Amino acid sequence: MLRAALNAFNVPDLRRKLVFTLGLLVAFRILAHVPVPGVNHTALSNVLNSNNLLQMLNLFSGGSLQTFSIVAMGVYPYITASIVMQLLVPIVPRLEELSKEGEYGRNKINQYTRILTVPLALIQGYGQMLALNNFGGSATNGQVFSNFGLFNGSTWFPTLSILISLTAGTIFAMWLGELITENGVGNGISLIIFAGIVARLPTLVVQQISGGNGLFLIPMAVIAAGIIGAIVFMSEGQRRIPVQYAKRIRGGRMYQGQSTHIPLRVNSAGMIPLIFAASIVILPGTISTYFFAAQQKWLRDLAHNIYNWMTTTNGIYWILYFILVVGFTYFYTAVTFQQQNLPETLQKNGGFIPGHRPGKMTERYLNGVLTRITLAGALFLAAIAVMPFFISKATGVTTFTFSSTAVLIVVGVAIDTMKQLEAQLMMRQYEGFINR
Repeated sequence: MLRAALNAFNVPDLRRKLVFTLGLLVAFRILAHVPVPGVNHTALSNVLNSNNLLQMLNLFSGGSLQTFSIVAMGVYPYITASIVMQLLVPIVPRLEELSKEGEYGRNKINQYTRILTVPLALIQGYGQMLALNNFGGSATNGQVFSNFGLFNGSTWFPTLSILISLTAGTIFAMWLGELITENGVGNGISLIIFAGIVARLPTLVVQQISGGNGLFLIPMAVIAAGIIGAIVFMSEGQRRIPVQYAKRIRGGRMYQGQSTHIPLRVNSAGMIPLIFAASIVILPGTISTYFFAAQQKWLRDLAHNIYNWMTTTNGIYWILYFILVVGFTYFYTAVTFQQQNLPETLQKNGGFIPGHRPGKMTERYLNGVLTRITLAGALFLAAIAVMPFFISKATGVTTFTFSSTAVLIVVGVAIDTMKQLEAQLMMRQYEGFINR
């Protein structure tokens, strides 16, 4: 692997892509330390230390929420917008037509996703500010947003300026991710999340040691190694569907039939379901904070109950997380498989699966196989995702509650990035990371 890495840096265009990617990730990490004005950081630190849900948001933002920087929301509004657009594509006829128009259609859908990100970022930013202010008001150091309430008659401008700063930070982070995807190596949005998690993990280790639980790091390291091995094993697992091509005559020449296979991966969705599920599962708790200051007592009580139900120490949170991971695994796998349109491609090129007629029969067979093998991948992802809940219940240590999900995302993104770099290396007849 080290030799492959050196080979990648020895190729000028690959070296340029790697340096470009690293440079933009460094720029993102610099932005994570640029705070917005008007924040009581002492109160903010107290709120984060006493709230598990906000700790999760802080972990996935790479510590940006701890300083309440301009990228405190990361790229999660964009991810939420992507989920909404993917749900609308099969429902809205116009979007479904665009999805079938190749590159032009995908670009238009991506454009709509970017536009939708702006109002979602404003809503999520206001929700986070409201939640932090409400929890900070009960802290000994006062409210998080010092000396003003949100959208009071005399303070609407400071509130609006913070919301605009947070939204601009999200859009800028999204732009950095797209630049990485186009001109760098790997999926830019995933790498932005990857960089945030990796940057936050050393702080979690220090907190664990300073809290007197340093010995707990040893079994956690063993568990993490096992999880990494299992992730790699499941990510590389595949079902190979045999394909036979008939003899063909083109340009007066006859081409002999050949045999090959279609590799259907057990976990073809990668880590995307975890990212989607994490974005959705925090929505009820975030939305409930809007009603903490409601005039009706029953509404305030309901909002606090929903928030308590959706904390990471509650079993309801983890049950919902498990179900969402399984559901999004099937959903994303179905969407990506449908976009590939394998049955039609095989039929156009004279290929067929032995024992199955081309067309609908082949499509039905492939969908059946994909459904069965995806079940194993979906249950694996969901089981690993909820493992921290059982670990924290058994040990009483909650500092590393989210490390399992973080490891899943980090390893998954690393594997996908390595495969993309491997493809570039193999084109130049270098030995890759995965295949040796």
